[in-house]
Amino acid sequence: MTPPVLVLLGPPVTRDEVRGLSDDVRALLHTSGARVVVCDVGGLGPPGLATVDLLARLQLAARRAGGRMRLRDPDPALRALLDLVGLRFEVEGQVEEREPALGVEEAVEPGDPAL
Repeated sequence: MTPPVLVLLGPPVTRDEVRGLSDDVRALLHTSGARVVVCDVGGLGPPGLATVDLLARLQLAARRAGGRMRLRDPDPALRALLDLVGLRFEVEGQVEEREPALGVEEAVEPGDPAL
């Protein structure tokens, strides 16, 4: 099942728009039956605290609806800012923590030289 996508564009939004977007996240989860909503943040522009607040509220809405949110195409500065404030988001195409990437060999063969 392909998760539904919510596309965010432009500058940070007003509080009323945040409420509307939160309602959109809940509706996407309920109508699609999916457990994840993908939030495309590639068009948000330079990140700031208003963007962090928006994403935190959308993530909270998704969790309250029994789902979760995954980011698509986040700017590296946005990822750094989210890490700085302690918000963790799944990012599309990123390997989950503690899960080796495909084709990565973790075992060491006897006799292999140390690197």
